[in-house]
Amino acid sequence: MESWVDGQPADVLSLKDRGLAYGDGLFETIAVRNGAPVLLERHLQRLEAGCQRLAFNVDLSVLGAELSAYAQRLGNGVLKLIVTRGNSLRGYAADPSSPARRILQGSLPAAYPATHAEQGIQMFPCTVRLSEQPLLAGLKHLNRLEQVLARAEWRDIEHAEGLMLDTSGRVIEGVFSNLFLVRDGVLFTADLSRCGVAGVMRAELLFQAKSQGIATQISDISLEQLHQADEVMVCNSVYGVWPVRGCGSARWPVGPLTRKLQALARALLDA
Repeated sequence: MESWVDGQPADVLSLKDRGLAYGDGLFETIAVRNGAPVLLERHLQRLEAGCQRLAFNVDLSVLGAELSAYAQRLGNGVLKLIVTRGNSLRGYAADPSSPARRILQGSLPAAYPATHAEQGIQMFPCTVRLSEQPLLAGLKHLNRLEQVLARAEWRDIEHAEGLMLDTSGRVIEGVFSNLFLVRDGVLFTADLSRCGVAGVMRAELLFQAKSQGIATQISDISLEQLHQADEVMVCNSVYGVWPVRGCGSARWPVGPLTRKLQALARALLDA
């Protein structure tokens, strides 16, 4: 499907765009089902928070309307939204009055082996560490070089995801997913106040779990705590939930809470 730039079909982008020059932008990867963006409100909430933190000049009502219109034309697939600070001349200083640029791209539905969801996956223990920068923590900004380097660490089909720690050795997330673990009936996920991406599926599953009386905890997670978990799973807004069977020498069963959250995510994505 054709791409849109600032609401119009386009296949070119200015070389002066700050997203290209500095990674000065944000993005959202949104599943589209039957012409509707899935978890749209959560995506827009995260985007709004990111735009406020980076002081982007963007009209979110216009953007929301464009997302809905583009999704309707896409039908079923994956919609990628990129918002950059727009154009500027040489130098880091930006014009605060310059309007942000909106880029929409569509692709076919993501295809993953059914065994990932049914039997669980093996994670690769990445050596690349996530830098700790609270000013950018939680944002889905355009600088994904840490993830690019981490993803290059494995090329086999045995591993479907990579485990990423921060520079202090805390467990944070997957290369393209958030991570949950279960211990004694409590659902844990990492504190993302220093680094990591605050995923929309992560936020929705935390909300759903609390609504159903499942104890949840957002906290620092050590490798030892991960190894001692009863269940481990990863999630994102495109595939939902995958059980994790192992990472390095650690092994976990596919447990009942993982299956419950997996069913909740599937219902959201199939709605």
